[in-house]
Amino acid sequence: MTQETNYTEDNIRSLDWKEHIRMRPGMYIGKLGDGSSPDDGIYILLKEVLDNSIDEYVMGAGKSIEISIKDKQVTVRDYGRGIPLGKVVDVVSKMNTGGKYDSKAFKKSVGLNGVGTKAVNALSSFFKVQSIRENKTVTAQFEKGNLSLQETPQESSLRKGTKVQFIPDEVIFGNYKYRHEYVAKMLKNYVYLNTGLTIVFNGEKFFSENGLKDLLQENSSATDVLYPIIHLKGDDIEVAITHSKTQYSEEYHSFVNGQHTTQGGTHQAAFREAVVKTIREYFGKNYEASDIRKSIISAVSIKVMEPVFESQTKTKLGSTEMGGDLPTVRTFINDFLKTNLDNYLHKNPDSAEKIQRKILQAERERKELSGIRKLAKERAKKASLHNKKLRDCRVHFGDTKKENYLETTLFITEGDSASGSITKSRNVNTQAVFSLKGKPLNSYGLSKKIVYENEEFNLLQAALNIEEGIENLRYNNIVIATDADVDGMHIRLLLITFFLQFFPEVIKEGHLYILETPLFRVRDKKVTKYCYSEEEKQEAIESLRGKAEITRFKGLGEISPNEFVHFIGNDIRLDPVMLDKEKSIEEMLEFYMGKNTPDRQKFIIENLKVELDLIEEKI
Repeated sequence: MTQETNYTEDNIRSLDWKEHIRMRPGMYIGKLGDGSSPDDGIYILLKEVLDNSIDEYVMGAGKSIEISIKDKQVTVRDYGRGIPLGKVVDVVSKMNTGGKYDSKAFKKSVGLNGVGTKAVNALSSFFKVQSIRENKTVTAQFEKGNLSLQETPQESSLRKGTKVQFIPDEVIFGNYKYRHEYVAKMLKNYVYLNTGLTIVFNGEKFFSENGLKDLLQENSSATDVLYPIIHLKGDDIEVAITHSKTQYSEEYHSFVNGQHTTQGGTHQAAFREAVVKTIREYFGKNYEASDIRKSIISAVSIKVMEPVFESQTKTKLGSTEMGGDLPTVRTFINDFLKTNLDNYLHKNPDSAEKIQRKILQAERERKELSGIRKLAKERAKKASLHNKKLRDCRVHFGDTKKENYLETTLFITEGDSASGSITKSRNVNTQAVFSLKGKPLNSYGLSKKIVYENEEFNLLQAALNIEEGIENLRYNNIVIATDADVDGMHIRLLLITFFLQFFPEVIKEGHLYILETPLFRVRDKKVTKYCYSEEEKQEAIESLRGKAEITRFKGLGEISPNEFVHFIGNDIRLDPVMLDKEKSIEEMLEFYMGKNTPDRQKFIIENLKVELDLIEEKI
């Protein structure tokens, strides 16, 4: 006879709020990461604190926000109303404590769930909040969510508002660093969506007068814009539209209630549909949707009551309703564009004519490509049934309901030995491998036709699912994994050229990386250290204090799978590929892949010296 286990209240352990957040950070901030990706948790922490300051601005309290990031400490100071002094501790440490539900403006705010700052508090080794209002101030300090200091109200002559300081906990985030480019992009989006707001970050000022129009101007060079940016504003909606002269793909920047929905959603789908419908009706022609949208660069921002997002990090809108007595998201956006975009085109026939010429050019190109495209698709379909190039993973970037969708990664490798090592040591849930055979084609100056004619490019495009744009991109991180020698560098350049030429938004949206792999292994009988530079090697030798065995890695193929797991797991080091804001894509391609000008030769000599020294040393 089996003994029945007593099942009482004592058997049920209820985690307190901070334990739960620290045990399951992914539920609150998406993924952890070391700061090399724009959706890493350390940026979400900054965003959660900043959202509260933005909400104050929306309420008409405080026109500027100051942010500083020094080493690992983040400080956010606003000049809003300040947290009620008696509630300072509760607001940052009691779940579902929010003070915004009663206001009409906040019905279209995102920071309502009362979780944001609590998550920052729980995931920080140091967290300090100070509120100043009514000539008094209160400060509270925490460590990992535990209250360590609480001051009683003091007299203060400081300007009213709130100051939050925090250091993300290295126990959770590992060795991380904030990248200026990612923080700057986030802050620019905040000022585009809140015209009149000034944000000062480490002394640099961000301000926008023209909202989404400024966003498009920042993201496309003046010489590449086909016609002046169309900028339309209404209640709860703002859009900006133009077409690129050279870009093949569609580019969308979408926002809901000030939240950057990087994966689009119902509003972005409705916007794409409404642009096509309005332009068809204006010209009275049933143009193909893809011809109308080809090369479009646009932004759309809407405000929705009680938005429903498909993921915790609010990157994809699921709501179909605008809320209140407004129509559906689809009808609302369609009606707005039908009236306002149509009016604009009637008043600006020059722009309308340029749009029509662009559509007819896209139609001609599509027809020229149709035969080869069909063949290429059949070839890709056949290959995918027994595609040896792609070893896929189980979770994809579109699976926003799965907790680890942000970690989905495609490694692009060269040769069988390197792809073999990665394939054996990868995480089959979130990491896929695409194997190149030798050097890819130099696509500089070539037309889109080459993507379909070249089997390797066609299969890569199919693996990423980006033919129609990046809305259905299958992997969040695309990682070029090549040897750190001359050939490996050349392959990197050729792949970056492919993306710049045909899919620049993959780079613009922060999806493309270079995998850093160790140059040396330093070990004794007890400890093994992998070193990515000469400095790290010297440090490792000194720390082992004895007879350290040093191995130089010549290429990825010679790193065994059980070692490779260290370089593509929790300690993965990625170098993001970023665009130079000062140069257009055409200028960059011309510089790196064009004719050998003296400037280019000088650049190569100056910048490849370190790499070549290492390569010579390895040989």
